[in-house]
Amino acid sequence: MKRYLIILITATAFLTFAPGVTESAAQNVENDSYMPYYVTGDGDTVYYGKLEAARVYAKLPRQKGSYWRKYYRDVENFGKTYPYALMAKEILMETDSTIFAEGYSRLKREKFIRGVEKELFAKFEKPLRGMTVNQGKMLMKLIDREVGITSYNIIKDYRGGIAAGFWQGVAKLFGSDLKRPYDPDGEDARIEELVEIWEAGEYEALYYSLFWKYPDFIPEPSSNQR
Repeated sequence: MKRYLIILITATAFLTFAPGVTESAAQNVENDSYMPYYVTGDGDTVYYGKLEAARVYAKLPRQKGSYWRKYYRDVENFGKTYPYALMAKEILMETDSTIFAEGYSRLKREKFIRGVEKELFAKFEKPLRGMTVNQGKMLMKLIDREVGITSYNIIKDYRGGIAAGFWQGVAKLFGSDLKRPYDPDGEDARIEELVEIWEAGEYEALYYSLFWKYPDFIPEPSSNQR
């Protein structure tokens, strides 16, 4: 029961490079299309470029203990939920943009939102219902991070204060709080670290280092967007 309520709430809310060697070093800075260089004391020209920092993930032996069990779970849950948070961000942006551009009346706005909700449930109900309670909670946090609005306020803005209050009450019964903001420097620091790893294109390498295989469950955002 707890699992399905958390998922239902989630479905509702778904709506520097180094300087030259010497002072006399010359750089070609007239045109950004040219590679920068400096001239050594012997008159040699040395070209250089900036390389972004990269993490290296070794294939780790299996780790034990409560810390690692939670870390394994968080890494896997993140990969199963973050793509949907990114989709939610795009959908909400599209919805707000359409409502603003069309200048809908209250009734037309409500009708349009119901249509969006119907389409969302048709596309995402099955994967959302397949999520665990912990995955549902993580998804709500990630949606908050991407959208900049708590799940409570998303429901309030699109469904009204009564609906938001109802779902907040249900969430409280099961130890969740739809009003709690995303905390990247505190409780949600690990999630924020995983976001940074994802944005650097290193999530699959991290996953492989932990599980000795590549993830096969990450959905393609382009195939699920409206």
